[in-house]
Amino acid sequence: MEAEGLDWLLVPLHQLVSWGAAGAMVFGGVVPYIPQYRDIRRTQNAEGFSTYVCLVLLVANILRILFWFGRHFESPLLWQSAVMILTMLLMLKLCTEVRVTNELNVKRRFFAAADNKDEEIKVPPRRSYLDFDPHHFWHWSSFGDYVQCVLAFTGVAGYVTYLSIDSALFVETLGFLAVLTEAMLGVPQLYRNYRHQSTEGMSIKMVLMWTSGDTFKTAYFLLNGAPLQFSVCGLLQVLVDLAILGQAYAFARHPQKPAPHVAHPASAKAL
Repeated sequence: MEAEGLDWLLVPLHQLVSWGAAGAMVFGGVVPYIPQYRDIRRTQNAEGFSTYVCLVLLVANILRILFWFGRHFESPLLWQSAVMILTMLLMLKLCTEVRVTNELNVKRRFFAAADNKDEEIKVPPRRSYLDFDPHHFWHWSSFGDYVQCVLAFTGVAGYVTYLSIDSALFVETLGFLAVLTEAMLGVPQLYRNYRHQSTEGMSIKMVLMWTSGDTFKTAYFLLNGAPLQFSVCGLLQVLVDLAILGQAYAFARHPQKPAPHVAHPASAKAL
């Protein structure tokens, strides 16, 4: 009788914990980008955020969704990808608008300060999605170009997946590429620290946030029987986070060398 009473209490509690864990998986990855988004809107300055982060996360999560069609995994992981894609598109839209506005403001200030009032305003050429100059890739002047690029990549990757969906090797490779791409997101920060022998400008609190989030995510993968690729790459992310923390500890014991200023470098990582 007492055991039945405990079951009545434990079953709803277990369900509540499961819902909480699923919710953390779905929305936890976008949390670091909320203050970044608000900061960009407030300051109208997007220089501290690299849009290549959006590129990496868009590719990783599109591939993860395509992987789901070949091998179903936990629904919260699927929804996490959808939420992350939407978040990255919103970040791209804001960064593009702010950058274009700032470029126009610079031209207007230059014109106002010019001695010759009849001087022609030199407007930089519009960087379009159809510009195949690699120097212009992912530096376009219109949010619509980013959307076209994402749709083109999704269409090509989706078509290839449709043709190869019956190949177990292709499906497993697709899943591995999806999670490996996201797992490598912290490597540029690791390399930057090593190159400059300094962690100047890097937020230790944010790195601790990465580590706790990646640890939780990896534990979620292991406990819920996620595909092997997810667990392996989750462990890799934790190792990268620990390596960055190790750099911070090591470099703190020696005089830090001057490093290029990078505003919010740690915000370029998802949980």
